[in-house]
Amino acid sequence: MEERAEKGGGREVEEEEKGEDDDSVCLDESFFVNRNYELTTFTFGPHVLQLLCLQSASTDYDLTGQLVWPGSVLLNNYLCKNMDMLDGRSVIELGSGVGITGILCSRFCPKVVLTDHNDEVLEILKKNIELQASSVPFDTAAEKLELTAEKLEWGNAEQISRILQKHPSGFDIILGADICFQQSSIPPLFSTVEKLLRIHDGQCRFILSYVSRVKRDHYNTAGSL
Repeated sequence: MEERAEKGGGREVEEEEKGEDDDSVCLDESFFVNRNYELTTFTFGPHVLQLLCLQSASTDYDLTGQLVWPGSVLLNNYLCKNMDMLDGRSVIELGSGVGITGILCSRFCPKVVLTDHNDEVLEILKKNIELQASSVPFDTAAEKLELTAEKLEWGNAEQISRILQKHPSGFDIILGADICFQQSSIPPLFSTVEKLLRIHDGQCRFILSYVSRVKRDHYNTAGSL
Protein backbone atom coordinates (compact mmCIF):
# COMPACT_ATOMS: atom_id res chain seq x y z
CA MET A 1 0.00 0.00 0.00
CA GLU A 2 2.81 2.37 0.91
CA GLU A 3 4.58 1.60 -2.37
CA ARG A 4 1.46 2.52 -4.33
CA ALA A 5 1.13 5.77 -2.42
CA GLU A 6 4.72 6.68 -3.23
CA LYS A 7 4.18 5.96 -6.92
CA GLY A 8 1.01 8.00 -6.90
CA GLY A 9 2.79 10.88 -5.24
CA GLY A 10 5.55 10.61 -7.83
CA ARG A 11 3.04 11.03 -10.63
CA GLU A 12 1.61 14.11 -8.93
CA VAL A 13 5.08 15.65 -8.62
CA GLU A 14 5.82 14.80 -12.25
CA GLU A 15 2.58 16.43 -13.43
CA GLU A 16 3.28 19.50 -11.29
CA GLU A 17 6.78 19.87 -12.72
CA LYS A 18 5.40 19.42 -16.24
CA GLY A 19 2.91 22.20 -15.59
CA GLU A 20 5.68 24.51 -14.40
CA ASP A 21 7.69 23.86 -17.58
CA ASP A 22 4.73 24.65 -19.86
CA ASP A 23 5.54 28.16 -21.10
CA SER A 24 2.83 28.40 -23.77
CA VAL A 25 1.04 31.75 -23.77
CA CYS A 26 -2.57 32.35 -24.81
CA LEU A 27 -3.01 35.92 -25.98
CA ASP A 28 -6.39 37.59 -25.93
CA GLU A 29 -7.73 39.43 -29.00
CA SER A 30 -7.19 42.75 -27.20
CA PHE A 31 -3.42 42.19 -27.37
CA PHE A 32 -3.54 42.69 -31.16
CA VAL A 33 -6.19 45.42 -31.36
CA ASN A 34 -5.05 48.82 -32.55
CA ARG A 35 -7.64 51.59 -32.22
CA ASN A 36 -5.46 54.51 -33.30
CA TYR A 37 -7.79 55.38 -36.15
CA GLU A 38 -7.18 58.47 -38.26
CA LEU A 39 -9.80 60.46 -40.14
CA THR A 40 -8.63 60.00 -43.72
CA THR A 41 -9.89 61.61 -46.93
CA PHE A 42 -10.36 59.56 -50.09
CA THR A 43 -11.30 60.97 -53.49
CA PHE A 44 -12.96 58.97 -56.26
CA GLY A 45 -13.85 61.13 -59.22
CA PRO A 46 -16.05 63.96 -57.89
CA HIS A 47 -16.79 62.08 -54.67
CA VAL A 48 -14.90 62.80 -51.46
CA LEU A 49 -15.17 60.36 -48.55
CA GLN A 50 -13.91 60.83 -45.02
CA LEU A 51 -13.44 57.65 -43.02
CA LEU A 52 -11.80 56.50 -39.82
CA CYS A 53 -9.19 53.82 -40.54
CA LEU A 54 -5.71 52.62 -39.66
CA GLN A 55 -2.77 53.47 -41.87
CA SER A 56 -1.30 50.02 -41.19
CA ALA A 57 -2.38 47.01 -39.15
CA SER A 58 -1.32 43.58 -37.98
CA THR A 59 -2.95 40.72 -39.85
CA ASP A 60 -2.09 38.20 -37.12
CA TYR A 61 -5.57 38.22 -35.59
CA ASP A 62 -7.80 38.66 -38.63
CA LEU A 63 -8.19 42.41 -38.20
CA THR A 64 -7.44 43.18 -41.84
CA GLY A 65 -10.70 45.13 -42.04
CA GLN A 66 -9.32 48.06 -40.05
CA LEU A 67 -7.58 49.62 -43.04
CA VAL A 68 -8.27 50.32 -46.72
CA TRP A 69 -6.85 47.74 -49.12
CA PRO A 70 -5.86 48.33 -52.78
CA GLY A 71 -8.74 46.21 -54.03
CA SER A 72 -11.22 48.64 -52.48
CA VAL A 73 -9.60 51.56 -54.29
CA LEU A 74 -9.67 49.55 -57.52
CA LEU A 75 -13.36 48.71 -57.13
CA ASN A 76 -14.32 52.26 -56.18
CA ASN A 77 -12.62 53.65 -59.28
CA TYR A 78 -14.43 51.03 -61.38
CA LEU A 79 -17.80 51.94 -59.86
CA CYS A 80 -17.19 55.66 -60.42
CA LYS A 81 -16.70 54.95 -64.11
CA ASN A 82 -19.88 52.86 -64.21
CA MET A 83 -22.22 54.88 -62.02
CA ASP A 84 -25.26 53.93 -64.09
CA MET A 85 -25.15 50.38 -62.72
CA LEU A 86 -25.56 51.77 -59.18
CA ASP A 87 -28.26 54.35 -59.72
CA GLY A 88 -31.31 53.42 -57.65
CA ARG A 89 -30.02 49.90 -56.90
CA SER A 90 -29.85 47.99 -53.62
CA VAL A 91 -26.39 46.81 -52.58
CA ILE A 92 -24.90 44.41 -50.06
CA GLU A 93 -21.14 44.41 -49.48
CA LEU A 94 -19.32 41.38 -48.08
CA GLY A 95 -16.26 41.91 -45.90
CA SER A 96 -16.84 45.66 -45.78
CA GLY A 97 -14.02 46.51 -43.38
CA VAL A 98 -14.15 50.25 -42.73
CA GLY A 99 -16.86 50.55 -45.40
CA ILE A 100 -15.16 52.60 -48.09
CA THR A 101 -16.87 50.84 -51.03
CA GLY A 102 -20.34 50.54 -49.55
CA ILE A 103 -20.29 54.13 -48.37
CA LEU A 104 -19.39 55.31 -51.87
CA CYS A 105 -22.36 53.30 -53.17
CA SER A 106 -24.65 55.11 -50.72
CA ARG A 107 -24.12 58.25 -52.81
CA PHE A 108 -26.09 56.56 -55.60
CA CYS A 109 -28.10 53.77 -53.98
CA PRO A 110 -31.12 54.09 -51.66
CA LYS A 111 -30.28 50.86 -49.79
CA VAL A 112 -26.78 49.69 -48.85
CA VAL A 113 -26.03 46.95 -46.32
CA LEU A 114 -22.42 46.66 -45.15
CA THR A 115 -21.33 43.39 -43.55
CA ASP A 116 -18.35 42.00 -41.68
CA HIS A 117 -17.81 39.06 -39.33
CA ASN A 118 -15.43 40.72 -36.85
CA ASP A 119 -16.95 42.64 -33.93
CA GLU A 120 -14.00 45.05 -33.67
CA VAL A 121 -14.28 45.89 -37.36
CA LEU A 122 -18.07 46.26 -37.10
CA GLU A 123 -17.56 48.86 -34.39
CA ILE A 124 -15.44 51.14 -36.58
CA LEU A 125 -17.72 50.40 -39.55
CA LYS A 126 -20.72 51.73 -37.63
CA LYS A 127 -18.77 54.85 -36.64
CA ASN A 128 -17.99 55.50 -40.29
CA ILE A 129 -21.66 55.13 -41.16
CA GLU A 130 -22.47 57.78 -38.54
CA LEU A 131 -19.90 60.10 -40.13
CA GLN A 132 -21.84 60.02 -43.40
CA ALA A 133 -24.92 61.75 -41.98
CA SER A 134 -23.60 65.14 -43.12
CA SER A 135 -22.49 63.79 -46.52
CA VAL A 136 -25.87 62.80 -47.94
CA PRO A 137 -26.33 64.48 -51.36
CA PHE A 138 -28.80 67.34 -51.41
CA ASP A 139 -30.95 65.52 -53.99
CA THR A 140 -31.24 62.44 -51.76
CA ALA A 141 -33.75 62.50 -48.93
CA ALA A 142 -31.95 61.37 -45.77
CA GLU A 143 -35.00 59.49 -44.54
CA LYS A 144 -35.02 57.42 -47.75
CA LEU A 145 -31.35 56.45 -47.54
CA GLU A 146 -30.81 53.12 -45.79
CA LEU A 147 -27.14 52.60 -44.88
CA THR A 148 -26.70 49.90 -42.25
CA ALA A 149 -24.14 47.43 -40.89
CA GLU A 150 -24.80 43.75 -40.18
CA LYS A 151 -22.69 40.93 -38.80
CA LEU A 152 -22.15 38.22 -41.39
CA GLU A 153 -19.74 35.32 -41.26
CA TRP A 154 -19.65 33.63 -44.64
CA GLY A 155 -21.49 30.33 -44.63
CA ASN A 156 -23.41 31.15 -41.46
CA ALA A 157 -26.97 30.22 -42.45
CA GLU A 158 -28.54 31.89 -39.41
CA GLN A 159 -26.89 35.25 -40.08
CA ILE A 160 -27.72 35.10 -43.79
CA SER A 161 -31.36 34.33 -42.97
CA ARG A 162 -31.51 37.21 -40.52
CA ILE A 163 -30.33 39.66 -43.18
CA LEU A 164 -32.78 38.29 -45.76
CA GLN A 165 -35.63 38.56 -43.26
CA LYS A 166 -34.88 42.28 -43.02
CA HIS A 167 -34.49 42.54 -46.80
CA PRO A 168 -36.84 39.91 -48.29
CA SER A 169 -36.57 41.33 -51.79
CA GLY A 170 -32.82 40.71 -51.79
CA PHE A 171 -30.26 42.92 -53.48
CA ASP A 172 -29.44 44.07 -57.00
CA ILE A 173 -25.67 44.03 -56.49
CA ILE A 174 -23.28 42.07 -54.26
CA LEU A 175 -19.83 43.61 -53.81
CA GLY A 176 -16.54 42.36 -52.41
CA ALA A 177 -13.11 44.01 -52.48
CA ASP A 178 -9.88 42.26 -51.45
CA ILE A 179 -11.78 39.88 -49.19
CA CYS A 180 -10.03 36.54 -49.87
CA PHE A 181 -6.78 36.21 -47.95
CA GLN A 182 -7.00 32.47 -47.27
CA GLN A 183 -7.92 29.66 -49.63
CA SER A 184 -10.17 28.14 -46.97
CA SER A 185 -12.43 31.21 -47.06
CA ILE A 186 -13.35 30.79 -50.73
CA PRO A 187 -15.98 28.00 -50.39
CA PRO A 188 -18.01 29.76 -47.63
CA LEU A 189 -17.74 33.04 -49.54
CA PHE A 190 -19.26 31.61 -52.72
CA SER A 191 -21.81 29.62 -50.73
CA THR A 192 -22.99 32.92 -49.23
CA VAL A 193 -22.98 34.64 -52.62
CA GLU A 194 -25.01 31.80 -54.14
CA LYS A 195 -27.72 32.19 -51.48
CA LEU A 196 -27.90 35.95 -52.06
CA LEU A 197 -27.97 35.60 -55.85
CA ARG A 198 -30.81 33.09 -55.68
CA ILE A 199 -33.19 35.56 -53.99
CA HIS A 200 -33.21 37.91 -56.97
CA ASP A 201 -33.82 35.12 -59.51
CA GLY A 202 -30.91 35.83 -61.85
CA GLN A 203 -31.24 39.60 -61.72
CA CYS A 204 -28.49 40.12 -59.12
CA ARG A 205 -24.86 40.80 -60.06
CA PHE A 206 -21.78 39.85 -58.03
CA ILE A 207 -18.73 42.08 -58.51
CA LEU A 208 -15.47 40.98 -56.91
CA SER A 209 -12.30 43.06 -56.94
CA TYR A 210 -8.87 41.64 -56.20
CA VAL A 211 -5.33 43.01 -56.33
CA SER A 212 -2.67 40.31 -56.59
CA ARG A 213 0.33 40.66 -54.30
CA VAL A 214 1.95 37.41 -55.40
CA LYS A 215 3.63 38.33 -58.67
CA ARG A 216 6.26 41.01 -58.95
CA ASP A 217 4.34 42.79 -61.69
CA HIS A 218 1.16 43.18 -59.64
CA TYR A 219 -1.91 42.92 -61.80
CA ASN A 220 -5.41 44.11 -61.04
CA THR A 221 -8.58 42.27 -61.79
CA ALA A 222 -12.19 43.26 -61.46
CA GLY A 223 -14.63 40.59 -62.49
CA SER A 224 -18.36 40.17 -62.36
CA LEU A 225 -20.60 37.15 -62.36
